[in-house]
Amino acid sequence: MGNTYTQLYIHFVFAVKYRASLIDETWAERLRQYITSIVQKQEHKIIAINNMPDHLHLFVGLNPNQAISDLIRIVKSDSSEWINREGLTHGKFQWQQGYGAFSHSRSQVSKVANYIANQQEHHKRKTFLEEYQQILKDFNIEFDEQYIFKLPE
Repeated sequence: MGNTYTQLYIHFVFAVKYRASLIDETWAERLRQYITSIVQKQEHKIIAINNMPDHLHLFVGLNPNQAISDLIRIVKSDSSEWINREGLTHGKFQWQQGYGAFSHSRSQVSKVANYIANQQEHHKRKTFLEEYQQILKDFNIEFDEQYIFKLPE
């Protein structure tokens, strides 16, 4: 792609279906490695990845040759297929429908990567729902409570 230059940093957030705490620490690192390989095969640059039992944060340098929605569809479908094939959960594993995608400037890359790396500490003080709502507010994104990641009913 001659004369095309981009600098696109996207922070993705997505949750396990019904916000179930299914990502176990015994295989979480394998999941992060698997998702990293998916992102790299799609020709994007992985900057940071981390998870909690019920959700995952992914920070990438986006290749503009692929739509954000296509990348996340592939990441979620391939990783859930892998989790099920490996038998890592009791019953069928699925990611919740939808995701958050937030763009950042070059000057914010280290800050966002550190934020993602420190998820376990961060969630000692704030729930995922509180965290996600705060991100939406920080980006001035209007949202309807019924459509954001909720606690299971």
